[in-house]
Amino acid sequence: MDMTVDAWRDPRRPLWPLALVVPALPFAALALAVAAGRPWAWWLTPLVVFGVIPAVDLLIGDDARNPPEDAVAALQRSPYYRWITFLYLPAQYAALIMGCWIWRDWLAHGGVDPIGAAGLILTVGIVNGVAINTAHELGHKRESVERWLSKIALAPTGYGHFFVEHNRGHHVRVATPEDPASSRLGESFWRFWPRTVAGGLRSAWRLEANRLRIRGRSPWTVRNDVLNAWAMTGVLGVALVAAFGWAVVPMLVLQAVVGFTLLEAVNYLEHYGLRRQRTGTGRYEKVDPRHSWNSDRLVTNVFLFQLQRHSDHHANPLRRYQVLRSFDESPQLPAGYATMVVLALAPPLWRRVMDHRVLAHYGGDAGRANTG
Repeated sequence: MDMTVDAWRDPRRPLWPLALVVPALPFAALALAVAAGRPWAWWLTPLVVFGVIPAVDLLIGDDARNPPEDAVAALQRSPYYRWITFLYLPAQYAALIMGCWIWRDWLAHGGVDPIGAAGLILTVGIVNGVAINTAHELGHKRESVERWLSKIALAPTGYGHFFVEHNRGHHVRVATPEDPASSRLGESFWRFWPRTVAGGLRSAWRLEANRLRIRGRSPWTVRNDVLNAWAMTGVLGVALVAAFGWAVVPMLVLQAVVGFTLLEAVNYLEHYGLRRQRTGTGRYEKVDPRHSWNSDRLVTNVFLFQLQRHSDHHANPLRRYQVLRSFDESPQLPAGYATMVVLALAPPLWRRVMDHRVLAHYGGDAGRANTG
């Protein structure tokens, strides 16, 4: 059925602000903690993100509809979608500051309860981990404001080098053994984690140092996008310590680890076992929809700015989240990202669910999969 721009309206338009629910959850947890007076209240955010959202995802199911191509240009220009990503950042930073305030208050009144502390660290870490997805959306754009906002969103996790490595490293090497962010068939998340964390950092520095040397500049400059992103983390850390004291440092470090571990869990599931084949010239084939795992689960797509439509993102990285498409040829995950992240943390369950899907994608030929 043909639809013109005038006839077509984005059916998800009223749903996109739900992406701001995640950074609002810590404040709901605070209200619950005050009302109930129990440390378990700080587990509200992990419960909603990894319990409630997957359950609702399962009930509502998939939505594979794509916007008509004649509506894409208008959708791309609309400031409405852009402002939703912008609004995540002040909510993110408000949650971080609130977490520091709670931590200091606990220490000032008799110490930190282990259950509450773990819940608070996970809460702040999840908010900042999901913020890396917001940074991912912003960092791919040509507009200078969005690219700088991407670095600001990355600052609380100390993962500013992701801005360089993801755009100029991962997108070039995706679904190849050379890419530290592409997981291999049979590789557990716990083996993948140190490889991707260290490999991504090394790659980001090498890419940025080479870029600057080509221009006749030393890598030790404020123009270095790795260094200026890390400097933002340093300034933020100094400001928080000045405001709340040295006692917040353990919480800041642990929540950062939670945040970038969440990112790497998503990296793990996005390309697990998938490999681009060599062409007759020895080069890797062009990235296409077969090289990323997709999910059309509606709820998680709304909460993650359609990160789950990952095939179109890799084929068209400048395409904004509201116009990303689902392709029939993309391999499909059996559930949304929130569910799959939990599975990734349990390697036997992950392999039982995913390994046969990788093999089916390659017609039973394990030699075509990414095995390292």
